[in-house]
Amino acid sequence: MKYWDIAYETLDREVLKAVQLKRLQELVKYVYGNVPFYNEKMNELNVKPDDIKSLEDITKLPFTEKEDLRKNYPDGLFATSKRDIVRIHASSGTTGKPTVVAYTKEDIDLWQNMMARALYAGGVTAADIFQIAYGYGLFTGGLGFHYGAERIGAIVIPVSGGNTAKQLMLMQDLKTTVLACTPSYAIYLGEEALKRGIDIKNFGIKEGFFGGEPWSENIRKKIEELWDIKAYDHYGLSEIIGPGVAFECSQQNGLHINEDHFYPEIVDSKTLEPVPDGEVGELVITTLTKKGMPLLRYRTKDLTKVISRSCECGRTLVKIHRIMGRADDMLIIRGVNVFPSQIEEALLSVEEVQPHYMIIVDRINSMDVIEVQVEVNENVFSDEIKDLEAFEIKVKNQIENILGISVSVKLVAPNTIERFSGKAKRVIDKRVF
Repeated sequence: MKYWDIAYETLDREVLKAVQLKRLQELVKYVYGNVPFYNEKMNELNVKPDDIKSLEDITKLPFTEKEDLRKNYPDGLFATSKRDIVRIHASSGTTGKPTVVAYTKEDIDLWQNMMARALYAGGVTAADIFQIAYGYGLFTGGLGFHYGAERIGAIVIPVSGGNTAKQLMLMQDLKTTVLACTPSYAIYLGEEALKRGIDIKNFGIKEGFFGGEPWSENIRKKIEELWDIKAYDHYGLSEIIGPGVAFECSQQNGLHINEDHFYPEIVDSKTLEPVPDGEVGELVITTLTKKGMPLLRYRTKDLTKVISRSCECGRTLVKIHRIMGRADDMLIIRGVNVFPSQIEEALLSVEEVQPHYMIIVDRINSMDVIEVQVEVNENVFSDEIKDLEAFEIKVKNQIENILGISVSVKLVAPNTIERFSGKAKRVIDKRVF
């Protein structure tokens, strides 16, 4: 087994808890004394730093939400002097104000090390040539993978997102061995290569690291078949640090959270009470060691569950299920909770369906309706009308069996649905509330 940081990745669980508690206590004192927002929130709850005597006491602390970052824009949550800040990243927001994240030199070093852990667990070494097709700039994706690969000693090709022709050319000419991008872009890249008569299976790429959007096991299979590689899931978010929060190991059956630095909780999105291991809930993260802009109990809105607290790979870091959707992406259709990931699961269980689809939600005669537009392969689309209608019914039944509500399905020709070089946008909700 390969470990980048064996001492912490395989730490005894009881020892790990002691490390987490010490770091949590130091963090609470730090933000109480340095961040007026947290000082005020804790005082409102009548909580003082000395009240945190066990890990269970974390439930006494206030939650932090994305809206809190917006309200404190640009620097209201900084915990240190601006003289100590060496980097600013940000993610876009619907209100026009981005959520700003600040890093000290120590935070950047932590980020590099967390990414090195993640990539090393997937087999990246100093001998690799690592092509990054995530965006660079205020978005944390590109630089996060860049840092991790460079820390390991690999050659980095920072292409950034898009520019598909150049991506494929550089893969061939520079003998890329590892690819990092969103899963939807990995499929798009592979399909474009096939259209151009390029055999990507001969490129020599051995593995890819994919994240930035929820994706299913069926999408993994399609990527692995298309590229003949191992496809590893990866999780992170700008507010916490960027990519590097959680990663898949060689087992490819869940993501290890770097919980010596990011303390995870899984709570019921409505009650905010902890849920038992194995139950789906919202992931909440506390940054135990960040200095520039640490966060207490940040509500990620991402839905997952604890799979185990041990792994055949030897890591003792808690393992969570791949992200199953977002609490704020959930669609309520005629009283039923529907997640786009459920529709994707249904679609991709049908062999002839392509991994490109759109979900259109509307309200007709006071009733919510869903139309799923889905691409099918050339063979299906060229069939007779009666065969297309039969296939449409097959897809419709597959979706309804999973959702438990009726949907309409519209088959569209190959290459009809928009492709994305970044995060795929799969839902259009036309309802007016």
